[in-house]
Amino acid sequence: MIDYLKSTSNFFLFAGPCVIEGEKMALDIAEKVAAVTSELKIPYVFKGSYRKANRSRIDSFTGIGDIEALKILRKVKETFGIPVVTDIHSCDEAAIAAEYVDVLQIPAFMCRQTDLLVAAAKTGKMVNIKKGQFLSPEAMAFAVQKVRDAGNSQLAITERGTTFGYQDLVVDYRGIPEMQKNGCPVILDVTHSLQQPNQSKGVTGGRPDLIETIARAGIAVGADGLFIETHQNPAEAKSDGANMLRLDLLPDLLRRLTLIRQTINEF
Repeated sequence: MIDYLKSTSNFFLFAGPCVIEGEKMALDIAEKVAAVTSELKIPYVFKGSYRKANRSRIDSFTGIGDIEALKILRKVKETFGIPVVTDIHSCDEAAIAAEYVDVLQIPAFMCRQTDLLVAAAKTGKMVNIKKGQFLSPEAMAFAVQKVRDAGNSQLAITERGTTFGYQDLVVDYRGIPEMQKNGCPVILDVTHSLQQPNQSKGVTGGRPDLIETIARAGIAVGADGLFIETHQNPAEAKSDGANMLRLDLLPDLLRRLTLIRQTINEF
């Protein structure tokens, strides 16, 4: 899997909806993103959570059903010939999700959960560990080592912002080269870095107007990959709509970011 992500001189991309809302929406997003990433020679992994476990309120949408959503992820993989990634939240989920996807993602709030990291590692699938909003980049070395000690060297770290006060996140771009010292790819989660959590109304806010700013900076400092959640109509999305990128804006953004990467590669 790592070889695929490094198969071109461009950055790689994890992109898709926050959560699988249905088959049609997932296939439509995958088709459009796969087309532009193929054009730009961007290794692409379709992202979609089969279940959202971390929600502000108990009445928030969590998914359409675990197996139904996992089957949709597998259909995306088979239809477009692209890898897929999803989050897991417990040890039992690791083996179940591994039957359907190529990459298991550890949520930021759970990046120190030893049993979860080990369970993911033992599936043999690539493991993407999101850096906790409460951790320093240096501290991620211990999460990485847990996966390696469990016998899995296929892993990546994802930067998704650090808690700043109660309702904001800040990206410290020094953390990208720092985490690259672990010898694995580092991904910048552009859209989650722009969340504004813990809002009084119980729905997470965001700053989608800054998506390109964050992404450009990430490419400029050498992030190996980007993570971007996208949706046909973020205002109607059932999760994280406040910080997702509208799908029709993604192609031109990727073209501009590719030009930045090409320029950097010349130096």
